[in-house]
Amino acid sequence: MTQTAKALLVDDRRENLMALEAILQGLPVQSVAVESGEAALKQLLVDDFAVILLDAQMPDMDGFETATHIKRRERTRHVPIIFLTAADKDAQLALRGYQVGAVDYLTKPFDPWVLRAKVSVFVELWVKTRQLAAQSDLVRERDVQWRRLAEAVDSATALLRADGDQASRERAADLLEQARWGNTR
Repeated sequence: MTQTAKALLVDDRRENLMALEAILQGLPVQSVAVESGEAALKQLLVDDFAVILLDAQMPDMDGFETATHIKRRERTRHVPIIFLTAADKDAQLALRGYQVGAVDYLTKPFDPWVLRAKVSVFVELWVKTRQLAAQSDLVRERDVQWRRLAEAVDSATALLRADGDQASRERAADLLEQARWGNTR
């Protein structure tokens, strides 16, 4: 089951969201656009995201406050946030963005190819992290199977060494056969 990576786009201006969606078109990522920090936090309750593109300056809850809430939640604290802002290149705003957990801070107008490249990196990292998690689950599952197999062999060996009567030998053979076919409990 392959899950598609998603990018959460947060901007109070619909035209900016449409522009971001156009920039990301063709990348292996599904864009989810919302128009407020509150809507972003709600969306993060129901979906997992590879990256968040967050407008720094929005009414009500600005991007910095939104990022602070995102980073406080266990489920979302590791989602990379790229701040996008129309503000002048104010070093204090960028510093504030990094302080609340952003991985990058881009000032509009920005080069769309740079943004695509950055999003691509986070999507690839998200995909690789999912693959590693799936492989880790498989390794844990195999580990359990090997432990069960070893326990079955130990039980069969103990039965064979105990008294060696016909019933014990048959039970030992049954245990080994079950272990061979993965039917151990």
